[in-house]
Amino acid sequence: MQQQQFELVDPPSDAISSVVFSPTTSNHLLVSSWDKTVRLYDINENSLRASFQHKASVLDCCFSDGVHIFSGGLDHCIKSFDINSTNESIVGLHDKAVKCVEYSLEKHMIVSGSWDCTIRLWDIRKKDALFGQYEIGDGAKVFALSLVHYKLVVATAGRQFFIYDIRNMSETIQKRESSLKFMTRCVKCMPNRQGYASSSIEGRVAVEFFDPSPEAQARKYAFKCHRKVIDGVDTVYPVNALAFHPTHGTFASGGADGMVNIWDGFNKKRLRQYPQYPTSIASLDFSRDGQYLAIASSYTFEEGEKDHPPDSVFIKPINENECKPRVMASSA
Repeated sequence: MQQQQFELVDPPSDAISSVVFSPTTSNHLLVSSWDKTVRLYDINENSLRASFQHKASVLDCCFSDGVHIFSGGLDHCIKSFDINSTNESIVGLHDKAVKCVEYSLEKHMIVSGSWDCTIRLWDIRKKDALFGQYEIGDGAKVFALSLVHYKLVVATAGRQFFIYDIRNMSETIQKRESSLKFMTRCVKCMPNRQGYASSSIEGRVAVEFFDPSPEAQARKYAFKCHRKVIDGVDTVYPVNALAFHPTHGTFASGGADGMVNIWDGFNKKRLRQYPQYPTSIASLDFSRDGQYLAIASSYTFEEGEKDHPPDSVFIKPINENECKPRVMASSA
């Protein structure tokens, strides 16, 4: 019998910035928030296992393994926490807010992106952890980044995308202008390493490929989503969140309309749309085995200050066929 979706107990008391599953177990989920906390949940027991503090709002978090977590936010700090010992330390500082943190398994490093217009690499095995500091192109704030193997995709203000090989950050492999007309909200790399998806504030998602050949670039496309007609007017919502299924390569999108869709990017089809959540979808993540989807239902202030439903995290069990492409894409 299919498990039912459930809501996590003890949610953050302010807006949720990120939800991230552990790379080693589907039981553990990290949730970062504007309430200055990073929370670790055991979803099997639906319990809050630990909570760690920053001095200001937390904008992103990640695991390096099953025990060590990292986070960054408005206090300019990248902090490290040990789940078992509850020890914490400061890995390093940016000059402005830390917008994104990701872990590179291949390089054993934390990659951080900041509103100070830099990407920094941190070797967490060393006490003096800063490995490198790299100015981004035209001095633009980092809005989002995503890492797959050695490929790093950085989305910045001004609708720019920079693609790097993290083994040689002194050179930009490719610089691209977004296929979308307005500000980027999210970027996620494909698990098969072929490309990435990005989303923007104007209810669109773009699917792009790394291969610069004309044949590969002819396959890129963008599509409209997270829109609805209200009183005869086409209302457009920001697409705040994307997450790829780890085995099927399909992806989920979450919008400020409170909707979550599953897309088959290769066959350009929507596979399903889930019932509406109480408020904006702020973040999404699939568990490592693809059996769960974490959904942050948390108002993202696209309409300014107003009364809104409580911030919450829903765990949606995913059945075997729910995210499978209906037609298998060719490997070409």
